[in-house]
Amino acid sequence: MSFLDKKKLEQHIKDKKIKGDLSKLFSDIEKANNKLIQDFKLTYKKKKRVDDINDKKEKKPLLKILSKEQTKILPDWIKKEGLSKCFIMGNTSKTILTPSGKKYNLDNKLNDLTGGEWSYFLRSVINTRYSTQGEESYAHDIRKIHPSPKPPQLMRDIIKFFTKKNELVLDYFMGVGGTLIGASLIERKALGIDLSSKYINAYKKASKKLNLNEQITIKGDSLDLLKNGKEIKKFLGKQKFSLIAIDPPYGDMMSREKTGEAMKKNQSTKSTPFTKLNKDLGNMNWNDFLNQFVKSIKYSMNFLKDRGHIVVFIKDLQPKNGSVNLLHADLIQKLNDIENLNYLGTKIWSDESINLYPYGYPFSFVANQLHQYILIFRKKI
Repeated sequence: MSFLDKKKLEQHIKDKKIKGDLSKLFSDIEKANNKLIQDFKLTYKKKKRVDDINDKKEKKPLLKILSKEQTKILPDWIKKEGLSKCFIMGNTSKTILTPSGKKYNLDNKLNDLTGGEWSYFLRSVINTRYSTQGEESYAHDIRKIHPSPKPPQLMRDIIKFFTKKNELVLDYFMGVGGTLIGASLIERKALGIDLSSKYINAYKKASKKLNLNEQITIKGDSLDLLKNGKEIKKFLGKQKFSLIAIDPPYGDMMSREKTGEAMKKNQSTKSTPFTKLNKDLGNMNWNDFLNQFVKSIKYSMNFLKDRGHIVVFIKDLQPKNGSVNLLHADLIQKLNDIENLNYLGTKIWSDESINLYPYGYPFSFVANQLHQYILIFRKKI
């Protein structure tokens, strides 16, 4: 059975000035459509099974169980569904069931997510293809002056898991502010630090374009600011950060000549360092970077709450001259050796928007590195 109006689709393709094998396009759309229907069917079956289980459990009206003080601190999404329509279920009286079937555990001190959202975030691999044009690009046209701007959508989802509404986030390698924009999207407060006024100004311009609350930024050397602590304490007051999310300049990776995509497009292969400043970790060799970065983590932990999290992005180099260049493994070991800091695990982010290039062809295997590692650590009590 076909659900496509091929005449309308042909006209749409013509309007978009797209050329190619239309029969293959129609076939691919039909396959994608059938898969969506099958996925929806499976989701419906799972939901019905869960609803049947929930119906058999003891339920009590939420407003008869929780005090006014307890209901005040519930996530907004529960309140929007109507507290009078919610139930407390289970023998422990810890689970809230909303009219839409979503669940929230009252012992959840980490975030405001449903049980389903929590489970979904625990995927070890994230595949994305974020747009770099239009509304969904989140002002990429402004932020692209940075060699590796982090997508605000990705940072939003990470922040959403490791914080609650109005909690505090620190990014002391903020660049053009992907973390800060992500925080603004979900009503978190953030502090950003960067050596470059050019990047900070780009963040402010992007934030204004997106009509978001502008987060606090500080121009300066993060190690000096973290060690001194004066400016950071001024921002914090009596509070502490719940999350430190950073994408550090990995030694001199960006200071090396480019290959691949730049060569393919006949673009300049010159290096694109984050800055030309000596204090920039992105201009150091790997060992010097590691030592300075470990210092920054130790300093930053003074401003992180107990059981607060540190999330670090890092990318490996290609193996070369007998060296495996597994930078993420080096970093995990170094940070896990820090007193009162525990490594919890890794998520892999695959950026599918990166174009492929036939490295090594036709002589040798050389991987297209689409992925970065997201390393997750927690401060011990």
